Amino acid sequence: MDLHAIGIETNFGTLDWCIVIGYLLVIVAVGVYIKRYISNVTDFIVAGRGLKTFLGVATMIGTELGLVTVMYSSQKGFTGGFAAFHIALASAVVALAVGLTGFIVVPLRRMKVMTIPEFYERRFGHGVRILGGIVLAFSGILNMGMFLKAGSIFVMGVTGMTSEYELKIIMSVLLGMVLLYTTLGGMVSIVVLDYIQFVVLSFSLLATSVLAIRYLGWGNIIETVSRLQGEAGFNPFHSEGFGTSYVIWMFFLGLVNCAIWQTAVIRACSADSTRTVKRLYTFASVGFLIRFLIPYFFGICALVYVSQHEVLKGIFIPESGPADPQVTLMAMPVFLSQILPAGLIGIISAGMLAAFMSTHDSYLLCWSSVLTQDVVAPWFKKGLSSKARLLLTRIFIVAIGIFILVWGLWYPLKQDLWDYMAISGAIYFTGAIALLVFGIYWKRASKVGAYLALICGFGALLGLKPVQAPLSPLIFRFSSFFSSFRVGSILGIKPVEELSSAIVGLTVIALSIALMVVGSLIFPDRNKPTEAKE
Repeated sequence: MDLHAIGIETNFGTLDWCIVIGYLLVIVAVGVYIKRYISNVTDFIVAGRGLKTFLGVATMIGTELGLVTVMYSSQKGFTGGFAAFHIALASAVVALAVGLTGFIVVPLRRMKVMTIPEFYERRFGHGVRILGGIVLAFSGILNMGMFLKAGSIFVMGVTGMTSEYELKIIMSVLLGMVLLYTTLGGMVSIVVLDYIQFVVLSFSLLATSVLAIRYLGWGNIIETVSRLQGEAGFNPFHSEGFGTSYVIWMFFLGLVNCAIWQTAVIRACSADSTRTVKRLYTFASVGFLIRFLIPYFFGICALVYVSQHEVLKGIFIPESGPADPQVTLMAMPVFLSQILPAGLIGIISAGMLAAFMSTHDSYLLCWSSVLTQDVVAPWFKKGLSSKARLLLTRIFIVAIGIFILVWGLWYPLKQDLWDYMAISGAIYFTGAIALLVFGIYWKRASKVGAYLALICGFGALLGLKPVQAPLSPLIFRFSSFFSSFRVGSILGIKPVEELSSAIVGLTVIALSIALMVVGSLIFPDRNKPTEAKE
């Protein structure tokens, strides 16, 4: 979308470019400097397991409050209104419950594992670890495949740039900077830089929220959402909005975000004690709430702004039907480019892009570590030296970076970014939920049950819109059949040609759990498994 061609000028200028470039250079310099503190693979992956509570909270929220989070959350706010707030509430409630109980994360920390597949091996055996590592890495890398696209759309919306060539150059440079300090500094550099990003971005988001309210007016915001979306804009259970099945799905995702997803669990594994783990999640629950609420509010404000701007309204809210997801993804940055003054927009953009890098470094380190520790290393009977593991991890970081650059430019995003990320992550976590919960808390969970649950997770691919397209007639027949049952009615299942991500995700979770239980009962382990619950 060419903003200049439709008469829209951004407030982003030369001063803002100087702020952004200067800030990013300082961040990278700090990350490279921290290399001197890396002496072995434990330092590189889990920061020597010396993470304290408040630094842990900051780095966990710093990673999760990345640019991609702001982008997909604001898009949900734009399309779902205030009803999207239920996702933030679900995330906070589940994180608090995990913090108070230590559910899953405390046993993992006591076992001193560095990755979740390492737990798989201790509980279910060598082969489950390798398969689990492959599934986790595949799902995680696919999950972050849209990060660069989200970043490029943000840059386009805020700066008003229109040249695809310029965008590719900028995003490639950003990725290169991330690869540089991640391959050198590992988890230590990530922890320190996440803390800096956390502070800068927190103040930036709060300042922007205040300016948005002053610019639009609180009463105007409420009235506009009510006029455009009706009750569905406030009630997440409304059939024309998110619906009951989606709300249930979000509570599962809340558990995944804090206790199942490797990038969050690695913080628990980096903590200095199990007491710190509990405190980390208890305090972080507030951060999980805020990191969603504020971006949702930005999306709502963007909806109000474009609805009252005749030119933008025709682009973002066309009368012919819903706008393309890649278009609605740009609504928030376009809104910011119009209301933020020069200088401030540079500071906020710098914080956003630094957060973009912060998320990338954590994810790159996470998935490369899984590939090294859980897929490659188990094949060597004599093991790999710490030096070899470090080298291999760094090679994987670069390879993953190249893949996500290509994938982000090639894959057509046909659904909201949040739904794409949820369903791509479900390839891993639908099976992981069964393995972790039953592996830790049920002694009879067996190797066969674990294999079946992991393999079942690939069924989540059906939630991706390009995968569903050729299966439309079959989906219509099955949805018509299930909608006739009472349970289907409660979950909001209707005869459709496309399945929602919520229905696909919940179905695959149920199947994975069922396969874990049935497989374990029919094919129990002959040898007594390693005790996981502590």
